[in-house]
Amino acid sequence: MRYLTAGESHGKALVGIIDDYPSGVQINLDFINYELSRRQKGFGRGKRMSIEEDRVEILSGVRKGMTIGSPISFLIRNKDWENWRDIMDILQEKSHKDVGSKNEEKLLLSPRPGHADFSGFLKYRLKTLRDVIERSSARETAARVCIGAFAKTALNLFGIKVISYVTRIGRVGLDKEVSITKDCIEDLIKEIEESELRCPDTSATMEMKEEITKAMENGDTVGGSFRVIAVNVPPGLGSYTQWDKRLDARIAFSFMSIPAIKAVEIGQGFNASYYTGKEYHDEIYYSPEAGFFRKTNRAGGIEGGITNGEPVVVGAVMKPIPTTKDGLKTVNIKTKKPELSLKERADVCAVPSASVIGEAMLSIEIFNAIQEKFGRDNINEMIENYNNFKKYLKTV
Repeated sequence: MRYLTAGESHGKALVGIIDDYPSGVQINLDFINYELSRRQKGFGRGKRMSIEEDRVEILSGVRKGMTIGSPISFLIRNKDWENWRDIMDILQEKSHKDVGSKNEEKLLLSPRPGHADFSGFLKYRLKTLRDVIERSSARETAARVCIGAFAKTALNLFGIKVISYVTRIGRVGLDKEVSITKDCIEDLIKEIEESELRCPDTSATMEMKEEITKAMENGDTVGGSFRVIAVNVPPGLGSYTQWDKRLDARIAFSFMSIPAIKAVEIGQGFNASYYTGKEYHDEIYYSPEAGFFRKTNRAGGIEGGITNGEPVVVGAVMKPIPTTKDGLKTVNIKTKKPELSLKERADVCAVPSASVIGEAMLSIEIFNAIQEKFGRDNINEMIENYNNFKKYLKTV
């Protein structure tokens, strides 16, 4: 499954194209829109989220509610476009004016440290930072959450669920290890979705909210970390035969493409150096009832670039958002004089939203690996191949 996204943060819309998505999948618009709404939630989000109500419009590739094998195209309209129409108009040629009118464009030349502003301005030889800001914005991830919803829809047909939760905001971390089993997963999902910070611990959530509130009061921002888990993933996805076929490598690539993500781990990757070999590796057991199984999952469900049948566990660290209320020290690109960076409307904390985007990225990568192993043309053919593989596993 290949995909492309296009669109600017304050442009008319975000656009996505999905290619090589199988035919025969029933698409539920309500589910896709629900996934989009999850990305917009969370304590610490900016005022933009009160303006937008992301909803998808499917333009092609689906007929009578069913995918037909041709490229799927969709758009998500930006309601805030109306407030930026003059600035973001595609064909209108206006001179840049340093005026107070909201509908006139101010030439932006003071790059924000931590954003793509400075390097993007130099790379594309632009006249204003606005042309960097609009595409490099995390607003683009709404399109990826939509694409992830298509992947999730297909994964559900294989019994695979992908969930996420926040493990840290600033200096407050989740102390307890969250247990995920088939018996408790629905209750856990309910607990996470009801939390303002997508954290399955009430006391930790309250302390995390205090961290965000402090940052708000100080004109600052705060980062954190989250975990994404895929359960009921079969063994044998990915490969060790080439570097770019290793599933953990592809997952790490996709997670690092999420704006503000600075580190990714598979399983207990960040803590691996603290263990000895005997302590770290997940020993293999067998019983006639359960077949092959592990009592631990420090490898995060992937060994040698291939899934081993345990849940796939991915952790990610998000830096504090660089756009702060008080600004950061920078230099005007043209005058070379010290200035404060742009203080544009932004979130104080977006870690819960990032975890939802992480779900989308993991869903996409796992579904891609499913297609590589079980086919890509028609969903029923893929499920037949998958069921045959499960029969084979019982004979090993």
